Amino acid sequence: MSAVQGTGVDNTSTSSSGLALGGASDLPFQIRGSLQTVLCLRVLRPNDPAFFENLTAKIAHNPEFFRNAPLVIDVGTALGMDPSDLKLLVERLRSQHLAPVGLQNGSDEWNEEAGRLGLGVFAAGAEPKQAPPRRPNSPARGEQVRIERVASVVARQPVRGGQQVMSEGDLVVMAAVSSGAEIAAVGNVHVYGSLRGRVFAGIDGDETTMIFCDQMNAELVSIAGIHAVNEDIDERLLGKRVRVSCEGQRLHFQPLP
Repeated sequence: MSAVQGTGVDNTSTSSSGLALGGASDLPFQIRGSLQTVLCLRVLRPNDPAFFENLTAKIAHNPEFFRNAPLVIDVGTALGMDPSDLKLLVERLRSQHLAPVGLQNGSDEWNEEAGRLGLGVFAAGAEPKQAPPRRPNSPARGEQVRIERVASVVARQPVRGGQQVMSEGDLVVMAAVSSGAEIAAVGNVHVYGSLRGRVFAGIDGDETTMIFCDQMNAELVSIAGIHAVNEDIDERLLGKRVRVSCEGQRLHFQPLP
């Protein structure tokens, strides 16, 4: 996911996603670092006879969201599989109009097989960071509590499809977020409008962050890497004011007055 695109962003405390590797201005191309949203398929029970049946049903809920979506296959919990089965898995995923691009958490044998299939090898996925311990509400007398503040980003104009906005602190969007748009923050996310795109809070792994919006219709909601797609959201909450928080390994959607 790249940092900031589009207009109406007041505070530019956002990180730059671009890392020029070449540096020569006369080159007919430019290679830059980039952060893009990539779905991850963690294979938990590869021998489950209903594996693909369930996957097909999942995709059927939102086929346009998954169509040609880049996908990393995480085999960290299924290394007992034969790496030669990866080819069949990739073919089955492509038949579902997904686009496998890489392998994650594989052994040397898995990585070699991925290379033969033209897949990239991704770094092992990091476990979400533990949230820092909360300080007591009332510090002891004489104790100095230092609070590190990171500037928030305020986007006053709509975030349209294809645009991305990112904040290293909180992110406040004063307008709508369209389908195909992405917004992300290390801290909390507030959307004072319709939220139809993809929203990420706590991208550094802080599970205490939250998402607030006036009209919940998000394609994807994620806090600290725990996500839900639109069809996972209770229909009674769609179009409503909602607060999303993280409880254990699940997202909790709570209506707001």
